[in-house]
Formats: sequence, C-alpha cells, structure tokens
Amino acid sequence: MSSLSAVPDFPSEKSRGVATALASLLGVFGAHRFYVGKTGTGVLMLCSIGGLGIWYLYDLITIVGGAFRDAEGRLVSRWDPAQPHQGESLSFEVFEELSAIRSEVSELAERLDFAERLLANPRIEDKPRSSQPR
Repeated sequence: MSSLSAVPDFPSEKSRGVATALASLLGVFGAHRFYVGKTGTGVLMLCSIGGLGIWYLYDLITIVGGAFRDAEGRLVSRWDPAQPHQGESLSFEVFEELSAIRSEVSELAERLDFAERLLANPRIEDKPRSSQPR
C-alpha cells in the first residue's frame, strides 16, 4: 500500500504547455509521455496508436486539467517552468508588509463601524427652539 507522503509536493520541471502541445499534435504516438520521462507507456501508446484514441483523449484531458504526472510522480502543473515555485515567489518582507496592511485595514474597519454607530443614533437636543417674537 503506497502512502501519500511518497508523492512529492513540488511540481515537475516539465512544462504543461509543451506537454499539452505534444499531446494535442502527436498524442496518439505518445510524444507527451516520452517528454515527461514515461518511456515505457510511451512505447505502449505508440504501438496501440494512443490506445485506439481513448488513452490519447484521457491523457489530453488530464494534462489540460493539471492532473498529469511525470515519471517521478510530480504533477506537470506549471505552464512556464521558469517561474519559481509558489513558496519561493514571496519573501519575508512581503509577508511582513501584508501583515501590516491587514492590521491597518482592521483598524479602519473598527473606525468605520464606530462612525456608523454614531450616525445611526443622532443626539437628541433638550427642547427644540421655538421662534420667539421680536
């Protein structure tokens, strides 16, 4: 029984765009499977002409949907592999600034709530001034 911890969390370095192009143009010959390192199933797909089209359509849908995996079990999910991983793209300073902005927004929300409560309950004056004759 395989555990889920054996599957890597980070995406494959293979491009999802290239895999999609190969699957749509040469998918019946298994070109996309050769690209991601699955040579054994690529040869089977080449010999069966894409599993008579069914295997080809299944692979095309899984690649476009982002569920296709490479030979090492990693998801082929990034359209541009030159982009950094999600965790690498934001630095500590960005998270610090985001935290500061969140606290400022929270303070502004409290002030707005206070102002709305003040406007909802207008102050009642003692007696209205009557017009006195001159």
